Amino acid sequence: MSVKNEIKSEKILVKDIFSNMWFRIPEYQRPYIWGKDEINDLLDDLTFAQTQKPDQEYFLGSFVFQAKPAGSASGQEYDEKDLLDGQQRMTTLLMIFACIRDMCDDPDGQDVCVSAIFQKGSAIKKIPERTRITFAIRDSVQGFVDTYIKQAGGTNNTDSIQELAKSKDDPSVRNMAAATLEIQKYLTENTVDLIDFLTFLSNNVLLIYVATEDLDDAFRLFTILNDRGVPLRNSDILKSQNLGALTADKDKEKYAKLWEEAEGELGDDFDRFLNHIRTILLKEKARLSLLDEFEHKIYNPREKDKTTGQLKSPLLKKGKDTFELIERYLKHFNALFENDNYSHTGNNFQFDNLLKVMLYGLPSTDWVPPLLRYYEKFGYNKIMDFLVLLDNKFSADWIVQYTPTMRIEKMNQLIRIIEGASNSDEVLGGDGFQIDKDSFKRAIDSAVYGRRFTRYLLLKLDYLYHDDSHKMSIEALSVEHILPQNPSEGSQWVQDFTDEQRKEWTDRLGNLVLISTRKNTSQGRLDYSDKKARYFQKRISTCPNSLRVLNNYNQWTMVELKENHIEVLNKLNQHYGVL
Repeated sequence: MSVKNEIKSEKILVKDIFSNMWFRIPEYQRPYIWGKDEINDLLDDLTFAQTQKPDQEYFLGSFVFQAKPAGSASGQEYDEKDLLDGQQRMTTLLMIFACIRDMCDDPDGQDVCVSAIFQKGSAIKKIPERTRITFAIRDSVQGFVDTYIKQAGGTNNTDSIQELAKSKDDPSVRNMAAATLEIQKYLTENTVDLIDFLTFLSNNVLLIYVATEDLDDAFRLFTILNDRGVPLRNSDILKSQNLGALTADKDKEKYAKLWEEAEGELGDDFDRFLNHIRTILLKEKARLSLLDEFEHKIYNPREKDKTTGQLKSPLLKKGKDTFELIERYLKHFNALFENDNYSHTGNNFQFDNLLKVMLYGLPSTDWVPPLLRYYEKFGYNKIMDFLVLLDNKFSADWIVQYTPTMRIEKMNQLIRIIEGASNSDEVLGGDGFQIDKDSFKRAIDSAVYGRRFTRYLLLKLDYLYHDDSHKMSIEALSVEHILPQNPSEGSQWVQDFTDEQRKEWTDRLGNLVLISTRKNTSQGRLDYSDKKARYFQKRISTCPNSLRVLNNYNQWTMVELKENHIEVLNKLNQHYGVL
């Protein structure tokens, strides 16, 4: 008899796993993502152990599951184990059994593989037909398993499987199809003795399982026991909690699919997107993990209201309310960052180009929540004006060396201003965009080379000199001195600049440009005319400010350097409104 909150751990052979256990890949799990490298690494390890150490046990790793006894959920007739950690490995083993079944001629070997994959039903014995692993994550995944893994001869349908491996519809199906083909290829090309391999896999390969009936305990355990698998993230647990709060199966399917597609599109940035949602709701700096921020500040606040002394009211409910909010902001995010905003922002690419500069050059994305909140409330109404002010505020605070905490608080203040405004003009005309003008002007007029913001200022200049009838192309860029830092003795540079002038002006903004390829130290020291023809010309085609400098100046002395320095300072100061 199991004890509530008891944690069990034990080593277990593959043959016992695939004869006595039944697994479920729950809705919150991410797709099957193993590729060629992971498949080959696993098979290499197993076949090496089989041939070199055939009498020894081979440890394959660990897996974590939540044990769910029959009847613990509505409609659940049998014991199940929700697999939290080990999905990739267990699914691959299932496909290995299927491939061996279809590749070998030995009846006993085939029977062993069949029983590992599913249990044949018997009305007389009152035994249900059950697949060893069921996939609640998506119907299409279970359909692939039923058609190609469960059915005898299923993996031999290579033409159909190859088509699925190229499909863009479902990442799990695509990757499982490709994995099936890779397993077949490995076993064939390496002339693996299938029965010997199957015997070793069943009797010598073992794993350690950790199990509990408590979901929170299970989630904590997976973080420290992951080997080859893909560890869950805070967002996976958040998804699980919210799916569990839904009552309708159609809603669970809808929002599980929404979440999975968003993860596929945003990748590792998905947690950052959820942090943006958190910021919009709380309007304060995050101090806990993403999961704890949602649980203890949004769903069940632990803080008391300073005016009433009572616990703060929840900002959001788990379940449908959360999914609808995320769905709405995903649409906003995709509209702004993934789509073409040309027709919405004056029939030009000014908005898209500035977004690209901000994403590429700013030190963080703490400015994204105010932008999303503005779009949520006002749509495209004067959004270009808002983005310019937002960028100027965030970048100026960075340039004058406000701390990250101060910059974040300024962005949170902007969100509060947006939420309190009745129209966009109140936001744009408010005091949320004030910058330290004197400090900003001093910072950009100083020797800036080597400062973190230098490349961003040059990117901003490229943006300001760019023709917004087409999109900017921002490649791998580096900062280059026109007057080199260490000119050669006897060069024109030494004749045109004194040591004092070079010391004062070499690292200032007027002497710097962006180039689109790696630096070449030797060519970077060429005299200006040679450097312009042989070095800059091929490296500035996508950098409007650099093109302007090289096209406007046929020589580079203190006169040209100072003239350009005044030009770029005026351009920036005018744009930032600090003249």
